[in-house]
Amino acid sequence: MRIVIQRVTQASVTINQVVKGEIGLGLLLLAGFTSDDTEEDLKWIAGKVAQLRIFSDEQDKMNLSVQDVQGDILVISQFTLYANTKKGNRPSYIHAAPPAIAIPLYEQFISLLESALGKKVQTGEFGADMKVALLNDGPVTIVIDSKNRE
Repeated sequence: MRIVIQRVTQASVTINQVVKGEIGLGLLLLAGFTSDDTEEDLKWIAGKVAQLRIFSDEQDKMNLSVQDVQGDILVISQFTLYANTKKGNRPSYIHAAPPAIAIPLYEQFISLLESALGKKVQTGEFGADMKVALLNDGPVTIVIDSKNRE
């Protein structure tokens, strides 16, 4: 599993001109999955996201988690995180999990995040044409890959 974390002051996702998910202060997560992702990958990343200290404390040091600041999370499925651009100019997505595998992983990841945070997580819609708007705070953008945890 691979995610891009963006610390935001606001973010939303719109599908067919209807806002599906919206947050204020918190994290926008772009989440991509591969066919060999396991429950352990999902749990590890969910735990990292919940505890990642990337919000400023009273000394303006990044020392607080999304939980500490009572922030929210918006999760967007993003198969293009597994784009392979080694050959030619058209990316290959052969390493991205197909929907039959990715959808259950996406849903399980959301559930794990909600358990870790103790509250509902906002989402997009898997496979939909989504318009994502955000105000990146900092900017702070971090990439985490579950295959690089050791």
